[in-house]
Amino acid sequence: MHSIRKSLFLAGLALAISCQSHAKKEAPAIDSGAAGPVPETPQDLSGYQRAYFASGCFWCVEAIYESVRGVKEVISGYAGGTEENPTYQQVGMGQTGHAESVEVYYDPKEISFQDLVRVFFGSHDPTTLNRQGPDKGAQYRSIAFYRNEQERKIITDYIKTLEEKQLYDAAIVTQVVPLTRFWPAEDYHQNYERNHPENPYVQNISIPRLNRFKKNFPELLSENAH
Repeated sequence: MHSIRKSLFLAGLALAISCQSHAKKEAPAIDSGAAGPVPETPQDLSGYQRAYFASGCFWCVEAIYESVRGVKEVISGYAGGTEENPTYQQVGMGQTGHAESVEVYYDPKEISFQDLVRVFFGSHDPTTLNRQGPDKGAQYRSIAFYRNEQERKIITDYIKTLEEKQLYDAAIVTQVVPLTRFWPAEDYHQNYERNHPENPYVQNISIPRLNRFKKNFPELLSENAH
């Protein structure tokens, strides 16, 4: 009986600090009449390359890539599914097939696609199926998207290297699939970790995950991230 109670307690604790549970609390009310945050001035990102990844809650992944040198902007969104114009609620309920993803704008003169792939595998557990930390469901699955054959080969070659080095106790389950469409997430998800440092999920999951990445990959950090 004690073990059952303990399991239920741990399950409840994981849910309490999950990305999904806190997003519901933070979601703005519809037609509330309250003034929202002033939108940022759109940037000209036409001179940058793009890369796409999914590795758990996009709040965490966005913050990690924004700490990388050569990265200009990171957008949280949805990819890997079939539904057009998906909402966070639809994705969270598994109705669309999408995963929480990020769109990374980067300068290839400062950071390579291969290094972005290193960031991807070095900042999450690619052996957990449909789960990352306390977040469970296909919307949190591990995906490395590619836009051309060169990117596909870089990803698959890196996976082979990781497997040959036997760095993990379990098999890598990361999906390697072509990007079909990326849908930006709702405005309140953008720059979430930066805008909500007091959020329990950010404090207990996002920031520790970011700090682990910084510790393991200091050579990839931007000057502002040190």
